[in-house]
Amino acid sequence: MRRGTFFRSTLYGCLLTAAVLTGPVWAQPPGGRGLFGDWRVKVPFGQGQMDVILSFAPAGEGVWAGQWISAWGMNDLKDVRLDDGRLRFVHVARFGDNEYVSTFSGDVEGDKLTGILSGEQGELDVEGQRNPRVNPAVGRWEMKFTLGDREVASVLAVASDREGRLGATWESQWGEHQISDFAVERRSIRFRRKSKIQDRQWDSTFEGTLQGNEIAGTIQSEMGEIEVRGARLGAPAIGTWNLEVTGEWGTVKQRLVVGPDLSALYGTIAVKKVEFKDGKLTFGMVVPFGDEEFTMDFAGKIDEAKLTGEMTTSRGSQKITGVKVVRPRRRPNM
Repeated sequence: MRRGTFFRSTLYGCLLTAAVLTGPVWAQPPGGRGLFGDWRVKVPFGQGQMDVILSFAPAGEGVWAGQWISAWGMNDLKDVRLDDGRLRFVHVARFGDNEYVSTFSGDVEGDKLTGILSGEQGELDVEGQRNPRVNPAVGRWEMKFTLGDREVASVLAVASDREGRLGATWESQWGEHQISDFAVERRSIRFRRKSKIQDRQWDSTFEGTLQGNEIAGTIQSEMGEIEVRGARLGAPAIGTWNLEVTGEWGTVKQRLVVGPDLSALYGTIAVKKVEFKDGKLTFGMVVPFGDEEFTMDFAGKIDEAKLTGEMTTSRGSQKITGVKVVRPRRRPNM
């Protein structure tokens, strides 16, 4: 095995091969001390930059584990150390029989990361930001309640803007509905709703509690009080999946992150659309490279916390298996 630091010409070729052949998120809470979460990092590459995600989680008392995630795979970082805001780690990339090593040294200040990635190719300036936390209310919720002897189902769609402000819409086959004053405080959800069906109009309010993938609450209006129960649509697919991708070249590790709004990242590649129904998961990607684009499509199924399926491209197909990551609900205070 040849051992050294990766240089740009080799990396360029590997990126093209892997991107073609293999190929908004639940992010961890930002702010405070420590590394916990995903960091979007820019690394100089040729005349531009390449996107990398650095993902960190505690692995014991004062010990951190980390992954380097890119368009062509995921591998574990070595010797991750955080001392008084000073971060160090070693990144080892393997391509075939060759191994390339680089060392990072830098600083973590709040949600900002800066430093130097060093190797025989020289020193590269690296900078990144911790991914913002996604409010747990974001997503699409099937809201069910009973009117007389009839069960009614509507969809509460909650989204956030770039500043993290929440908004919502009420989707129903009956009439028109407008939501205002939408607010989430810890696990409490409340909003006002104006409704119109034919010539009849009325106002109502909702107050409820968010518990994981369920909402329980009441709608109050001039007609009285109605109990409502909600379930997050697509819940089995939402989360972080550690994958193994197997093709003619062998098996590589990769990561799929499906957000509560069913947006997703495959490595660092944005997924154009995720569909989940009756246990079946499908999504597609368009991977730009130079003046060309490559289409990749996945079709598979989820059984409890396991994912199996196949990725197809113009260059053939790859088998994919995955396991869902169970993350701690709260970030440790380190």
